[in-house]
Amino acid sequence: MSSSWNSVGLEVLYQVIGWIAFAAWSFSFYPQVVLNYKRKSVVGLNFDFLVLNLTKHSSYLIYNAALFFSPVIQKQYHDKFGDKEMIPVAANDVAFSVHAVTLTAFTLSQVLIYERGNQKVSKVCISITAVVSTAAIVCLIVAWPKSNWLWLIDVFNTIQVLMTAIKYIPQAVLNFRRKSTIGWSIGNILLDLTGGVLNFGQMGVQSIDQNTLVNFYGNIGKTLLSLEVVFFDVIFIIQHYVLYPVKRDENAGDYPVLHVQVKDGAKHQAEDTPVLDV
Repeated sequence: MSSSWNSVGLEVLYQVIGWIAFAAWSFSFYPQVVLNYKRKSVVGLNFDFLVLNLTKHSSYLIYNAALFFSPVIQKQYHDKFGDKEMIPVAANDVAFSVHAVTLTAFTLSQVLIYERGNQKVSKVCISITAVVSTAAIVCLIVAWPKSNWLWLIDVFNTIQVLMTAIKYIPQAVLNFRRKSTIGWSIGNILLDLTGGVLNFGQMGVQSIDQNTLVNFYGNIGKTLLSLEVVFFDVIFIIQHYVLYPVKRDENAGDYPVLHVQVKDGAKHQAEDTPVLDV
């Protein structure tokens, strides 16, 4: 039987922090969606980021939902880490994952209907997604005969950690090449950072109550996720406010004019929504 909370106060704090983190992370998707809608353009939003993000959140949903709802997997977790250890996935983790997959898929649909300039999903991104999907199928086949479901969802947890580590890189590189963050919502980043810090804090509260660090390494994916989010969000904040500051409100629809060189060597263009140099 799993352990119960030692402190009612810490249990309440755990739930409050968790749902605030859920709200911050969930709302972090909307600034980008709204910005795309106002601009009727997705120029400046890296498509590799969206594809890798969908892969990441789909994997995280599988992990969270399976560990939270499956008694069989919970038993395997307790057999591995001890009967007294609490399951390191909360209801807010599952709710966030469902919402994240839905909103990421919706944002991808905006790519199909709005102006996207010369941008497209790279071959590298397609290759990464194909390799990850194939690996997941192979692991499912390996786990099935002996019902190694905890190992299998740990694979999906590892996938989401790896996707988190690389999904931000294309967007950071795009911002660097364009010397601009126009088209990339800073509101998304600020809320994302808030969720990452609170998510780590929630795990800390559980650790204090149980007087153990098992929940940190028992759900290493959640731990690394929070650290990765904070790291990359700080990079984006520096890009937006320090390196490439936008003098006008990006949500007002009145964008600075950027001069960019298109690939075929045509003359410089000045557009409200800049064309990506590819």
